[in-house]
Amino acid sequence: MSLPVLPHDRFAQGDPDQWAFLCHGILGSRRNWRSFAKKLSERRPELGIITVDLRNHGDNPPRPGPHTLASCAHDLRLLGEHLDIQPSVLIGHSFGGKVVLQRAADLPPGLEQVWVLDSRPEAVPAAEVAASDVHRVIQALRSLPASFSNRQDVVPMLTAQGFSRMLARWMTTNLRRTPAGSWAWRFQLEAVVEMIADYYNADLRHVLITPVPDLSVHVVRAARSPRWPPAILDWFDALPAGAPGRMHLLEDSDHWVHVDNPDGLLEIFDLEL
Repeated sequence: MSLPVLPHDRFAQGDPDQWAFLCHGILGSRRNWRSFAKKLSERRPELGIITVDLRNHGDNPPRPGPHTLASCAHDLRLLGEHLDIQPSVLIGHSFGGKVVLQRAADLPPGLEQVWVLDSRPEAVPAAEVAASDVHRVIQALRSLPASFSNRQDVVPMLTAQGFSRMLARWMTTNLRRTPAGSWAWRFQLEAVVEMIADYYNADLRHVLITPVPDLSVHVVRAARSPRWPPAILDWFDALPAGAPGRMHLLEDSDHWVHVDNPDGLLEIFDLEL
């Protein structure tokens, strides 16, 4: 069965020589990265940026499963074929970080750099998953109605479950008006549950270890992010010489790197991209 092309936006200065695909995190959309993509394309006019809505997010219609990292990577391949573009750069934040690692594992032609933004490449232990903010948010969303008469109704529903007002207000940006006039989520929640389960189970560290000619894999760790236990930092320190993986520390940032310190992130790109 033919799949619809991922919704996407282009950011380019003229006719760039190379292209990057940029993937958002779970429960997000390409709209979250519009400002950063515009700044990056202006800073690097030789590189065009294409932001995408991953399956079950944003403006995507429902898609058949399985809803896995491999399926997301396949969606990116189909997008490239549709646009007649072989991206030389893949950028992914959080969930999107493992999507681009999965795509890199397929060794697509022309790929030169992979950027993984505050996303660990290894599988995450079940106890850590259960305590994570993402898991808590998803479980809270599953307890809410499927639609709302007013988008602001979501805010007290989430704050009553212990979430910050800032996060609750951000979640309202993921609502859209239905033909009936109510408000419903832009994402397909139960499919998202399947996606995040595969994200937590996947171990893609081999992509950072196995040398591939002309390919580098850059992992950006946000300095204030709580997602980096000592064991994985030690693993990065022990990467063998010649491995494609390398880590960069983004100061003054929590997990939302493109919001907390976009200028610092752009400076890291300037040094390596």
